[in-house]
Amino acid sequence: MADFSTVRRLPLDGQTPPAGSAVTLAAVPPMARFVLRARTAAPAEAALGMALPLQACRAATGPTGTALWQGPDEWLLLWPESHAAALPAALADAMGAQPFSLVDVSHRQSGLVIAGPHAADALNSGVALDLTAEAFPTGMCTRTLLGKADITLWRTGAGSFHIEAWRSFLPYVWQFLVEASRDYSA
Repeated sequence: MADFSTVRRLPLDGQTPPAGSAVTLAAVPPMARFVLRARTAAPAEAALGMALPLQACRAATGPTGTALWQGPDEWLLLWPESHAAALPAALADAMGAQPFSLVDVSHRQSGLVIAGPHAADALNSGVALDLTAEAFPTGMCTRTLLGKADITLWRTGAGSFHIEAWRSFLPYVWQFLVEASRDYSA
């Protein structure tokens, strides 16, 4: 009889980080991802247990997860898988009759982390943004392009960034950054 058990395959399985580079790459552990659209943030914040970033291109992290501003009424929620099942009902209760949309995009996209003293330089090989700490400080996020891939870029620290991309583009993003990081040896 055939074995139909499922094996979770992540988009970066089998990828190896660049050796001898001052730039490190790592896959983000599995997590739930939701796109939340709501005209009023306050009820959603009550359900999420955290304030949503209302300033353009900012991220907010709470005790359970992170919200990345994607537009005036849109946030990308990065949530632990263990808390994901309860989120839709909690939001529905909190929002009441107010219109909102919560779409689970966990299977559409995945993430990676790039870090090191030259992480911004490696990213600038394919991202046409000023990624200096003054222009793109910690906590800032935006949608942009890295080479030919649409990404969400979030600066998580002085020399570290979190990248979200569609699963089908993540190996391309990874390889692009491996090549870009070769210019920066440890």
